[in-house]
This record gives sequence, structure tokens and C-alpha cells, in this order.
Amino acid sequence: MRRLLVGFVLALALSLSGCGYNALQESDEKIKSSWAEVLNQYQRRGDLVPNLVNVVKGYAAHEQDVLTRVADARSRVGSIQATPELLNDPQAFRQFQTAQGELSGALSRLLAVSENYPQLKADGLFRDLQAQLEGTENRITVARNRYIQTVQDYNTIVRSFPSNVTAMIFGMKVKPSFAPENEKEISNAPKVDFGTPALAPQ
Repeated sequence: MRRLLVGFVLALALSLSGCGYNALQESDEKIKSSWAEVLNQYQRRGDLVPNLVNVVKGYAAHEQDVLTRVADARSRVGSIQATPELLNDPQAFRQFQTAQGELSGALSRLLAVSENYPQLKADGLFRDLQAQLEGTENRITVARNRYIQTVQDYNTIVRSFPSNVTAMIFGMKVKPSFAPENEKEISNAPKVDFGTPALAPQ
């Protein structure tokens, strides 16, 4: 009886492996890992925003509209719960992506306005934050690209036979990915060069 049970377990394991179960699980774990890195870099950017806004405010307090937009965009980003379940909800994922895109746009406008203030550009803290933001934007791009690739690999397995049967049995569906309106957004970080030497990202 025991040998029969062991044989059944082995047969089941081989069957699941042959039907793509293990590949699905491995790919799903890669998605979770790459998503965690995306969130980590977005969080890093979010943490830079208050200091950046305060420094700019010290030199350009009357640019209230731009400063308010940045603060509001950061608030919207913070209101979205980026849980693992978000990866299985295309609508929630789009909301997350839209909020992050709005923050990117608001930061770009803030930095563009900052160019009109020579004293601000010469401020050491501002230059340090500028460099950190630029480095973070680059890391966001890398993390997003890695996530896009892992989702593509996973979705291919979910759609391919016979692993698609296994995916259906275990309720594993295709996952949403980043799809910016302008593809250049993926490869080009916002320009933050003001003609002053940038410090290395922290």
C-alpha cells in the first residue's frame, strides 16, 4: 500500500511537471520578485518627493500650482494599496500605473520650473536630490523592464498548450503589464539635467 502511494505521488509529480505546473510556479515567483523591486524603486522616489518639494519651495514659493500638483500626485500614489492581489486585477493595475505616471509628469514639471531659479540650481541639497531622483528614475526603468519581461514569460506559459490546461485547473490567469501610451516612457527617464554637475545617486 505504501509503495502504491509513493508511486502515485511520483506519477502525480511527473504529470504536473510535464504539464507546466512547475514552470508556472517558477515564473509566478519571478513576477513577485520583480514586482517587489518595482515597488521598492517607486517607494524610493516617493520618499524623495517631500524633501525635493521643500527645497524648491524655499526658492520658488510662488510656484504653488506646480508644488500642489506634485503633492497631490504623491498622495494619490500613496492611497493605492500595491498588494500582490493587484497583479491579478487589470483595472487596479491600470490605476496604479496611472497614478505613478501622474507623479512622473508632476515631477518633470517641477524640475522644468526649477530651471528658472539659478540660486535653486546652485543649492547643494537640491543638486543631491536631483542626482538621487535621476538615479532612481533609471532604476525604475530597469525594474519595470524586468517586470515586463517576467510577465511576458509567464503569460506565454499560461497561454501555451499543455500548460494552459494546468493554469486553468489551478486558476492561474494572464497578468497585466505596463503599457504606457508612449513606449519611450519605458526607456527614457525624465530629464533632470540643469547644466550643473550631478552627484552620484545615493
